[in-house]
Amino acid sequence: MQRKTRQILLGFFLAIWLVVAGFGYRQLHTTSTGLTKIVLGYQKSDPFDIARQRGVFAKKMKAKGYKVVWKEFQDGTALMQALKSGAVDYARTGDTPPVTSQAAGVDLVYIASGSSKAKGSAVLVPANSKITSIQALKGKRVAYTKGTISHYLLLSALEKAGMSSTDITWVNLTNSAASVAFAQGKVDAWATWDPMTATAQVNQGAKILFNGTGGVTNSRDFILSTSTFAKNNTEVSQYLLEYLQDDMTWANEHQTKLISMLSEQLGLSKTIVKKMVTRRSYAMTAMTSAVVKEQQRIADLFYDEGLITKQITVSDAVIAVSAASD
Repeated sequence: MQRKTRQILLGFFLAIWLVVAGFGYRQLHTTSTGLTKIVLGYQKSDPFDIARQRGVFAKKMKAKGYKVVWKEFQDGTALMQALKSGAVDYARTGDTPPVTSQAAGVDLVYIASGSSKAKGSAVLVPANSKITSIQALKGKRVAYTKGTISHYLLLSALEKAGMSSTDITWVNLTNSAASVAFAQGKVDAWATWDPMTATAQVNQGAKILFNGTGGVTNSRDFILSTSTFAKNNTEVSQYLLEYLQDDMTWANEHQTKLISMLSEQLGLSKTIVKKMVTRRSYAMTAMTSAVVKEQQRIADLFYDEGLITKQITVSDAVIAVSAASD
């Protein structure tokens, strides 16, 4: 009898705890106006940032009952940490952070993918460099940033050229430090991405040795969430996908306005930003099997190189999201 009473009391207290926990979650994610708060993590000039600056996205989400809160981060690693800790509900990163994070056991799912940025992801050499091919990089010092698209760009290009990752001297630097080292001749080449590529071309006369085209890398944007949040908020993901697609269409159709907007925000000349904008198109769509295959190639190559210690299946972290139909 006592055992049955304890079971009843335990069940009662468990039910109370669930109610309190649910109330706490709603309090945390509901504003004083009754809108549900959605936190989006972005980096400067990415699709989220374009949507933030244009201002239409937040208004559309508000009309659906959601208050958008924007949080800026310096890199994909910081964004993945924020997603893991629950500091953001959605994060925009490049293609390598979700691969390394999935391998590390982070609970994440792909919500959407962007268009190719292959032309702006490149290996640069100085204006007076005699290096004219990837083979000529053998034995040379090449700056890159570990765990970013520049890392995969180099590995992929070396593999396609029949070379080994040991054929070059890898110099791991932040982009700001790499820019200085490149300008001072302390490295022979620099693997980076826009707007750094465009900045080096315009300000330093840098030459593109090769970029991501030809199957090296598509260098896409990705929108990520956690599986728990995504499964409980399918409607939010649908609205997010639809409204981001609208913003990307606007970006393609209003390049002059986009260039002015990004130039002011990045503190870069319109000449630099124009070079970055005009060599790509903007899109944000649902994940496809082709994009999943691209990500799997990154995962497999990183595993083969010992950069991740766990072999992963990217499709395990993909959730089907379709744009909402208003």
